[in-house]
Amino acid sequence: MGGLIRRLASAGALPTDDEEERLRKALLTLFPILITTMAGAWVATYLALGLRLPALIPLSYQVISVAGLVLFLRTKRFRAFRTTQLALMLALPTLLQWSLGGFVTSSAVIVWAFASPLGALMLHGRRQAIGWFTAFVAAVMGSGLLEAVAPRTVAVPRGIVVTFFVLNLSGVALATFLMLLYFIRERDRAHRELAAEREKSERLLLNVLPASIAARLKEQEGVIADEHADVTVVFGDIANFTPLSERMPPEETVALLDRVFADFDRLADRWGLEKIKTIGDAYMVAAGIPEPRPDHAEAAAHMALGMLEVVARCATDLGMDLSVRVGMESGPVVAGVIGRRKFIYDLWGDTVNTASRMESHGVPGAVQVGPRTYALLRDRFRFEDRGPIEVKGKGTMETHVLAEEGEEGRRGAARD
Repeated sequence: MGGLIRRLASAGALPTDDEEERLRKALLTLFPILITTMAGAWVATYLALGLRLPALIPLSYQVISVAGLVLFLRTKRFRAFRTTQLALMLALPTLLQWSLGGFVTSSAVIVWAFASPLGALMLHGRRQAIGWFTAFVAAVMGSGLLEAVAPRTVAVPRGIVVTFFVLNLSGVALATFLMLLYFIRERDRAHRELAAEREKSERLLLNVLPASIAARLKEQEGVIADEHADVTVVFGDIANFTPLSERMPPEETVALLDRVFADFDRLADRWGLEKIKTIGDAYMVAAGIPEPRPDHAEAAAHMALGMLEVVARCATDLGMDLSVRVGMESGPVVAGVIGRRKFIYDLWGDTVNTASRMESHGVPGAVQVGPRTYALLRDRFRFEDRGPIEVKGKGTMETHVLAEEGEEGRRGAARD
């Protein structure tokens, strides 16, 4: 039964409909089916009493509703079917009450006309529902006025009158309750799906932006840009990757990069660095942003040494000639979000340029650091002097190669 109801509820929907439109069409499909089924009791009872006109009115509703529903399911013309149903819900109970002589003999059957403004509220909206509610009030008042100025007497047994009072009141309550129950259940389901989509979007956003930057982006408009005085930037680039990739199938090339960069991501999470971006076979990460930290250079050094180990292990596992050049430099940067359709959190400044040059002028399988990083780490890590080198755009620079954590650094780590 549940499956049948779901199939009927979705029969009038279009592939382009959103969740709200699908819910409205489902209600408009199910409500006439419910009322048509319940109207059978009125038709049978009035026919048994010999009241042909009162029996003809709910029978007419059944016929018109079923025909309109079939037409709606075939043509998908929602607006026409909605207007027809709301008009039938309002007019036919009113006519049935008039045909039975008034409120008492009809067991206040006009109460069913309240389904019209209620349906308009769910199917149209608040503004349109006011008009239908006004029409319902006018129908009730008109029925009372008509009964006062032109009373009619229809012989309906007292037991039938009482029975139909019970049926009318409980029937309207039941129909209203079931429709609202269905509406609320579907609304809650839509909210759960929306919450799941929002959570998915949140996860995707956090894969692109740092959490604090993502929060600011959602709360404010305009440019997001910050100056950070103490940051260490790390660049890693797989050496000779272009000629290597030319000899590999595309899927193997992507799989290799995915494996290496996924391990780099895990290193960044372990040491608390912020991944900035990848460009081809290059990987950029930074320590000390967006939140400052006093040990940014040390964390970046651990990350850089870990990158060498990752690529060396990958080369051994795959039997390939793989190595990575890593460059580091520390200092001030400007960080911010650029783009409107595809956001990117990026860094700018001399520190970034120098770190990039340390990588591009470095040697495979080594971490080359700039002078400011060396000054921050020389007491905690062991270095090898590379001597002065010519750096594009920077001239001659004294550089050092990071070898491993020194004895002082290991003692400091033990104390920490």
